[in-house]
Amino acid sequence: MATQSERAVLVRAAGVLPWRVRNGTLEFALVHRPRYNDWSWPKGKLERGEEWAVAATRETLEETGLEVRLGPPLPDSWYGLGTKDGHPQLKQVRYWAATVCGGNGELEHEIDEVSWLGVTEARQRLTYRRDREQLDAAHEAHEAGELDTWNLLVVRHAAAVGRGAWKGSDRERPLTPAGVRRSQRIIALLRSYRPAHLLTSPSVRCADTLRPYATHSGVSLTERGGLSEEGYAEGSAKATKHLRKVLARAEDAALCTHGPVLPDLLNHLAGRAPAGNAERMLTRLARTGLDKGEVLAVQLTGNGKAARVIQVERHRPSS
Repeated sequence: MATQSERAVLVRAAGVLPWRVRNGTLEFALVHRPRYNDWSWPKGKLERGEEWAVAATRETLEETGLEVRLGPPLPDSWYGLGTKDGHPQLKQVRYWAATVCGGNGELEHEIDEVSWLGVTEARQRLTYRRDREQLDAAHEAHEAGELDTWNLLVVRHAAAVGRGAWKGSDRERPLTPAGVRRSQRIIALLRSYRPAHLLTSPSVRCADTLRPYATHSGVSLTERGGLSEEGYAEGSAKATKHLRKVLARAEDAALCTHGPVLPDLLNHLAGRAPAGNAERMLTRLARTGLDKGEVLAVQLTGNGKAARVIQVERHRPSS
């Protein structure tokens, strides 16, 4: 059994592989850190209470001046950092592929150069062998047509006042203080995926889960009765109809609804996933449900009947 001094301290960090296709060539952005004289991916440590995806986009903006939209997750990187205060340190870095959607490109003091390189040049330039695993995964995804994806964020409304404690209409039941805090935290998480469309049940607890992001981003909040519990009870096909419209449009979107409505939506998405982890996760979550305030990031390619699920990630509230 490891002694207290031998237990590793986990250092959590997140980053991205910015990518583009220029003149038919797939390119990735690498950063140079003069302090270490190394070439790697934009990344940095999580702040206290920060979510992984939020840290990835924040650190990329701070280091490169580039605003990015997250795409498919890539393999994690694990490596030792030596000891600190007598404790060994183990670093975990989570990565996503990402596309540039804004920013001024101004570099911060830790980074003095950003270079866009093709796959072969990037592999040669990277200082650490461990960073090539993410490069290879992104390249393989591109070759398979699974790098250029769009995001569907399936959201279960945040915690609301209990039915027994509320005397008014169920549709008017508000978020609890904890639910309000989660709705505020969702702003940064959704900003990492940049949904251009926001659909919600008209129930207050759903609309108010997405409203802070709508206000922050300027994206209109669209209410759909078929996503409410009452609308679902009147005709369960309505919710899936709204989902099909989102899939037909194939543009980044967030959809907020209720626990009883989610199984049909998740099972429909599972039917669009090949046999594997994504299909199993969607099928399991259709059975067990999402946490209140959870955001399920579904990566898809194609549109309409050709829309296919590539990967699925859970973003669960910490409290």
